[in-house]
Amino acid sequence: MSSPELCPCGSQKEYQHCCQLLHNGHANAETPEQLMRSRYSAFVKKLSQYLLKTWHTSTRPMTLDLTDSPDWVGLQVVSSAAHGDKGQVHFRAFYKDGGATGFMEEHSEFVRENQQWLYLNGKVS
Repeated sequence: MSSPELCPCGSQKEYQHCCQLLHNGHANAETPEQLMRSRYSAFVKKLSQYLLKTWHTSTRPMTLDLTDSPDWVGLQVVSSAAHGDKGQVHFRAFYKDGGATGFMEEHSEFVRENQQWLYLNGKVS
């Protein structure tokens, strides 16, 4: 018998009890950090429709092709904050690409509209 699949977001919860609830539309993110974690998990699982759905219309691309996406292997949240309907998350996402391991670091901006958090934009550092 295989062990339950842990959520890629790093919560140490089972995927089915964590980000999968958001991915399937059974729950909405309650904080910018929860949305960012679910979006990271969506990148891991190549769920482009979820990523587009949780992207603010003012900055959302028309399509999202994840075929060349690296193998995401870990997430570290450096900081997160929410003030009213605006939020920020600073994170590092670790990946393997070929034989190399690396990370991308981003300061993301989120906005809440109609009681739903949405990714607005991010500055990669």
